[in-house]
Amino acid sequence: MPLEAGWALMDPKPRPQQEAYLEVLRRMTPEQRLRKAFELSDYTKALFKAGLRNRFPELSEEELHRVFLERLAECHNKNY
Repeated sequence: MPLEAGWALMDPKPRPQQEAYLEVLRRMTPEQRLRKAFELSDYTKALFKAGLRNRFPELSEEELHRVFLERLAECHNKNY
């Protein structure tokens, strides 16, 4: 069984808009897709940093940024 077919059976979350989303991505130019990737990356990092701020409200901005960079480094290339 192909990986994609097996994954579709195992994925319990409905994704009714996935095809529309993929169609929007297909219509974008490579530059637009790259810009969107950078935008999503920035957004993810901002959410991560906001979560750290909630977890460590006592830290100064400099200390929070240090923790942010340390945690980010721990995640880097974990999939490889």
